[in-house]
Formats: sequence, structure tokens, C-alpha cells
Amino acid sequence: MSVLTVENVSHGFGAHGILENASFRLLKGEHVGLVGANGEGKSTFLNIITGQLTPDEGAVTWSNRVTVGYLDQHTTLTKGQTIRDVLREAFRRMYDLEAEMLSLYDKMGEASPGELERMMEEVGEIQEVLEHGSFYMIDAKIEEVANGLGLGDIGLDRDVSDLSGGQRTKVLLTKLLLQNPTILILDEPTNYLDYEHIEWLKRYLKEYENSFILVSHDIPFLNEVVNVIYHVENTVLTRYTGNYEQFQQMYDMKKSQELKAYERQQQEVERMEDFIARNKARVATRGMANSRQKRLDKMEILEKPRERPKASFQFRDARTPGKWIVEAKGLVLGYNEPLTRPVDLILERGQKIAIRGVNGLGKSTLLKTLLGKLQPFAGTVALGDYLYPGYFEQESARNNSNTALEEVWQEFPGLTNFEVRAALARCGLTNEHITSQMMVLSGGENAKVRLCKLMLQDINWLVLDEPTNHLDTDAKNELKRALQEFKGTILLVSHEPDFYEDWVSTVWNVENWTTKIV
Repeated sequence: MSVLTVENVSHGFGAHGILENASFRLLKGEHVGLVGANGEGKSTFLNIITGQLTPDEGAVTWSNRVTVGYLDQHTTLTKGQTIRDVLREAFRRMYDLEAEMLSLYDKMGEASPGELERMMEEVGEIQEVLEHGSFYMIDAKIEEVANGLGLGDIGLDRDVSDLSGGQRTKVLLTKLLLQNPTILILDEPTNYLDYEHIEWLKRYLKEYENSFILVSHDIPFLNEVVNVIYHVENTVLTRYTGNYEQFQQMYDMKKSQELKAYERQQQEVERMEDFIARNKARVATRGMANSRQKRLDKMEILEKPRERPKASFQFRDARTPGKWIVEAKGLVLGYNEPLTRPVDLILERGQKIAIRGVNGLGKSTLLKTLLGKLQPFAGTVALGDYLYPGYFEQESARNNSNTALEEVWQEFPGLTNFEVRAALARCGLTNEHITSQMMVLSGGENAKVRLCKLMLQDINWLVLDEPTNHLDTDAKNELKRALQEFKGTILLVSHEPDFYEDWVSTVWNVENWTTKIV
């Protein structure tokens, strides 16, 4: 049974096509992974099926009484609400349904036999929805899911405006899971989640009885939870059965077959054109030449399989710094209250260190404090000599109206227009991306622009806060290669052990320093 049908949908922005004649069916119980390179239109597709965007052509049809829960990348929370307030909102529709059911019971005493039968049917449907949504176990359900994603440790009575980016994601995801919709739509849910809570979410989705559509660049995560892949590339949406690994094998085979078919046809066209050129002037062979020309004219010429531009990252080395990059003594992180016990830290020249730990313990705060952008709650931080740091922040400005070209040019006004465009192109961005505003670019395209700015600096100390969030698989692998080759010092916050485990010198775990219960 199809719970969602998308028929012949086309959509674009100006002359730039995003989807063309795309069709999609979501069957009951299917776990779908929606994959594709940055900027191919995954988030656009989600916005179309959730009604936030109207397609230029085509139709989107949901089956009756379907409930849809959508976690996107940019949802915000209202200051003044506690975590508990937000989570209780998950059951608002159920409270409304309960009120509707009680109202129907009140009306049954005065109803005719026909009306009574219709009311009993409606009550039965509502009762089924309430039971399916665990309405009669709300408090226990809130505790279970909140603890699974680590919200119990934060405290459910905390104001949501005090939360870190990762903690806000956890709140929104917890609320969505509590709603238990018929269809779950998740846009990069593992971004900002800690390793332990990604594992919890993985188990939850594997056992999820309803359907979901998942966008994620976390390949191990995708492999575990999906059984269908929809791949969007060059405006075309294609369905594959199986997990990501199986999709990749089938996709590689398909691309190889398409390339071979194109090459065979090109050879055949060359032979025919050569025969025609040699024989069309001779009376004895003119008929054969004309016949070949007619066959050539009717031939449907295959297009050469298009390759999207791939990122090529390389960081420029500044002069060699002193032996010590940064030294902290008795360092305590925090704002209004301490987040850690006092710790002594030394970062030496050439070290490549990953920082891990659950959200809210001060990983981003640590980076800013060591860079001198924040004052420590207590203790001292001393920077070494001849440092040229490059800093990649976890979150970028939301309402940045600069184009990608302007964003880079403002910081490097000495470069020519050609040089800026070439730098952005090396990061895998097309002309459409380069002339688009930062706030309309996808998360991955936005990250590539910010990485481009780092690549134009002379750097001997890279400080990176979750740089792989939103990056597609190819860009992530290329960034990993560039960081491995970088001769300077690296301090990296990441929730993806697969990204850093085989090249960092050591790992700092902030859970070992925290004053909180983890």
C-alpha cells in the first residue's frame, strides 16, 4: 500500500533545474534513504512533499489520515519554553482527538441509529490512533525517549534558549519521535548528535514499524537502518532496493554500463561518418552512403554521462610556529557556571587531536577558549609564537544575503573575480552556487564556501568544529585526505570516529573533565 505518491514532479530555481519529471512511491513500512551530492535537491524534495514548497509541475498525494513528522536542518525553538514544554507539544494532536472522541460520546445519546453507527466508526478510528500513539503512556514514553537521546542528563526543566546546537537538535528529534507519526521525515538527524545517541537512534529506527524517509551523509548509519535508496542526480530521481552499500554497487555498475554504451555508440557514429565522407561522392557507392546517413539521422544519440564537479581541498601552510601551540593551566570552561574541573592541556606543534564527548559539555567552548575568543571561567591560556590559526565554526549565520562570490571576496578583496571563482570551483561549487546567496545554499554547499575561505589563508593551526556536518560522501573523503596531508597542527571536534580515527595523534574526551553526570 502506497502512503505517499509523487508523480512527474519538476522544480527549479530560475534557469537551474533541481528535479525533472521525478516520481516516487513510499510503501507502508519502507525505510527510505534519500541520497545524492550536496545541492542535488534532497532538501528541496523534502520541502515539496511536506507542502512547504509548491512544485512547478506534477502532483504529491498522501493517503488519508496519514500523519507526517518532519525534522529539518533549520527548525528553531522559542525562548521561555522548557524542554518538557516542547516535548509535551508532541501530544497536542492526541489531546485534541481525545476531546473530539469525548464530544462524540456526549452526542451519542441523542443520535439516530444511522448517526450512531457513523459516530461509533469515528470513535473506533480515533481510539486506534490514540493507542497507536501510546497516548495512555505519555509520561513513561517521554522519559524513555528523552533518556535515550541524553535529554535526561541535561534536565527537562532547562530553558531551550540555553541549549547548544546539538542539544536543540536532540529536543526536536525527541519531540518528533514522541509524536510517532505514520511517516517520519528526517533531514540529517545525526548532525550534532553524539556517538552514543547516534547508536540509540540507529536501534530505534531499525525497529521502527512505520515508514520513514531519511537524508544522511553518515554512510554506516544509513547502511544499518534503510532498505530502499532513492538517488537524486542531475535532476533525475532513481529507486534502488537495498541499503547504501548495495545501492553503491548497483550505481557503479549502471554508470559503467552507460559509459560503455556511450563509447560504443560514438565509435559506431565515427565509422558511419567516415564511410559517408568517403563514399557519398562516388556514383557506385552513393546509395549506400545515403542509406547510412538516414540511419545516422534517425539514431538517438546518447549523452555522455555527466560527472558533477568534485571538491579538491588543500590547505596552505604558513611559516613554522614555535614548539608549543597553546598551553592551558588549571583551565575551567564555562559561562555562568563551570562546565569542567580544572585541567592542564598542552598542544604541541604537528599534533592532530580529535575532541569528543556528549553535547553540552563544552567542546565548542573549549575551541573558542583556546583560540582566545572566549575568556576561561578560571585558569590561564597561553598561545605560542608565530601562530596563524584557521577556524571553522560549527554553525554559520542563518540570514547571510551575500552570494558565495561576495562572501569570499569581502574577506580577500585583493583577489580578482576569476581567482575567487576558481577557488570556489575547486571546492566543488558550480556557477549557480557561486552566484547564489549563502542563505539559500544547502548545508553542504555553505560548508564548502567556508572551507574555501580557509584554503585561501596561510595557516599553521587548523581548528575545526564539526566540519563534516552536511558534507556529502565525496567531499568528506576529500577533506579527510587534505587533513591527513596538512603539515600543521589540527584540533578537531567531530562526532564521526570513522572520519578521524585512522589519522589523529590522540583523542581528548571532555567527558573525563566534566563536572556533570554523563
